[in-house]
Amino acid sequence: MSDSLPLSLSRPVRRHLPEMAELLIVAEHIAQASRPWFNIEVLTELRDGRETFPLIAFRFGPKDPSLPVIGLFAGVHGLERIGTRVVLAYLRTLVELDRWDQVTQEMLKSTRLVVMPLVNPVGMFHQLRANGNRVDLMRNAPVRAEGLAAWHLFGGQRISPLLPWYQGKEGAPMEEEARALCDFVRREIFPAETAISVDVHSGYGQVDRLWFPYARTRAPVPDLPEILALKHLLDRSFPNHVYQVEPQSRHYLAHGDLWDYLYDAYRAERPEGHYLPFTLEMGSWLWVKKNWIQAFSALGYFNPRMPHRVRRTLRRHLFLFDLMHRAIRSPSPWCDLEPLERERLRQQGLELWYGGN
Repeated sequence: MSDSLPLSLSRPVRRHLPEMAELLIVAEHIAQASRPWFNIEVLTELRDGRETFPLIAFRFGPKDPSLPVIGLFAGVHGLERIGTRVVLAYLRTLVELDRWDQVTQEMLKSTRLVVMPLVNPVGMFHQLRANGNRVDLMRNAPVRAEGLAAWHLFGGQRISPLLPWYQGKEGAPMEEEARALCDFVRREIFPAETAISVDVHSGYGQVDRLWFPYARTRAPVPDLPEILALKHLLDRSFPNHVYQVEPQSRHYLAHGDLWDYLYDAYRAERPEGHYLPFTLEMGSWLWVKKNWIQAFSALGYFNPRMPHRVRRTLRRHLFLFDLMHRAIRSPSPWCDLEPLERERLRQQGLELWYGGN
């Protein structure tokens, strides 16, 4: 543990931000496990009035940052509380498996897992999509979308922080939370030749989607063959899975996407490596459809309310994280592609997702 954790929270934070309280309980549980390959770090402390919120990250596995790595992220948007809870549920499972399961123990000897379960605690405390400065962190990177109309506010706007999807001022540094996430990814993921990340969100559609870059352009992503090969592994290993795998640009374009920014930066730094950043977009509109009274709550569009749906959601995605972890440990089927096979998969991906263009 590289920093002492603030294991006590003020009464307002405990009452209005139970996810932070649960995060600290999980952190204490991990610290008590006393494994040399478990690390907890306070990346920064965010201040909001009299309250202080630690931005906590975890690292599991060897210290060597060049080893294959999977990253899990959640809570980028403060209204999407369920994402943080899903990642924390996985951490609890991982720590328990490490206690007795030899397969998990062996995986953590040769691979790494890095986790930020709650990227935007101030926004979550205030029940905002944006952070405490009213900036949408997923519109905050220095990336401009191609051909996005100025009136399309959903893709990011600089008109006013009083409107949603505010990018921040032109030319201003990225927000502290966004900088901390990017610095963490650069340090813990960029040195690896093989890497996958999953950023957990909710609030769009009625089905669970696995989005991959780009959000800034409708052009195909350079790692299209590897992404399709990984999709084939998912389809064959779990033929009854619920995910719709597709580029985010099939639905909308957006300025300032953090994962577009990091993906392009990784490719510029390691052109021979493979880093695939996915966004898990849980289909929260289905929860509203089944319990329409949620539509009258600020949190209702983004989180399940009925206890049985919460439990189902918390267990629904654990296998996906496990598969991604196994995929970085065994990269040959999707990462080490022969030139002819790579071209075949590229053409297949163009037909599947880009109309053949």
